[in-house]
Amino acid sequence: MQADIFCRVVDNYGDIGVCWRLARQLARDHGWQIRLWVDDLVSFARIQPGIDARLPRQRAGGVDIVHWSDAPNPALTARDVVIEAFACDPPAAFLDSMRQAHPAWINLEYLSAEPWVESCHGLPSQRPDGLVKHFFFPGFTPATGGLLREPGLSAERDALQASDEKQESFLRSVGVPQDALSLRRKGARTVSLFCYPSAPAGQLVQALAADPRATVLLAPQGVAPGLEAACQAPGAPRLARLPFVSQPDFDRLLWCADINFVRGEDSFVRAAWAARPLVWQIYPQDQNIHLEKLEAWLARYPAPESAQALIRAWNQPETGQTPSAASAALEPAAWQAWAAAARHWEASQSALPGLAENLAAFCADLAKKR
Repeated sequence: MQADIFCRVVDNYGDIGVCWRLARQLARDHGWQIRLWVDDLVSFARIQPGIDARLPRQRAGGVDIVHWSDAPNPALTARDVVIEAFACDPPAAFLDSMRQAHPAWINLEYLSAEPWVESCHGLPSQRPDGLVKHFFFPGFTPATGGLLREPGLSAERDALQASDEKQESFLRSVGVPQDALSLRRKGARTVSLFCYPSAPAGQLVQALAADPRATVLLAPQGVAPGLEAACQAPGAPRLARLPFVSQPDFDRLLWCADINFVRGEDSFVRAAWAARPLVWQIYPQDQNIHLEKLEAWLARYPAPESAQALIRAWNQPETGQTPSAASAALEPAAWQAWAAAARHWEASQSALPGLAENLAAFCADLAKKR
């Protein structure tokens, strides 16, 4: 297959994070020739070393990368498959070429656990110009498109999590200071934090400071800028600011943490594969529609009620419930139940076919019907 993937970077890193993982996996594991169109190469470069934001075209990870500008190259016309990520709409000139080639046209939708997704997954939409767009929904059940997951991921994760030495070597390589590593060796809990500005990060620090177990808090530069001040309080976590890293290193960072606070779609899925407790900050939407989506996922996530209460509080900072909810979720018995649930959740999801695998099969079926 020869395919074009179109990506508009709306949420800083989540959109390009999903598209970049999908592009590489389709190229590497399924032999597809991929052109990835990206409108914001600066954000892309922060998660993929070697990307040059000044170039109109370049190659990385076996993928042809095109800067999606206001005047795209007219020579780059539609091929077998066109994947528009999150309803981003290919440019008008490219649509003209699609009317000639009639490729398989996929709208890769946002991830959702809502029940209605199953009935809409794979449905076609006939356009007046003769083109047909199919809706492809990532999800958590066999009736959806599944989740992005690379072959061999579990084995790599297990090898790192089984070795304190490998974890420490990796954390040192991404900039975790020696004193923070020393705290880990003495039994400190490791918390990774990647959140939106609305997250009650200060309340989380308050709860961790009250916990008898010491904490090392890992956060990217620029995320939750008030952390430095909050972590000056007695007993507060040892904050380690880290640079943005490549996607494989981000995965390893999640594997090294005891609990991962993540946001959006890409980091949420990667935290699930870490098989460790996770707290998801869903992308905020008007009229709190996002909270309905959060509840749909919580109905599937097998964590104890204390963990679910923390996740709800994290997504509703105005309630001020994060400190008490975090303290309850970190109690030894509740924590053990949550850790077991995280392992069960990862095992159940990894037993399903992955998103790239399902998408490749879906496009192959469409090709047969043409």
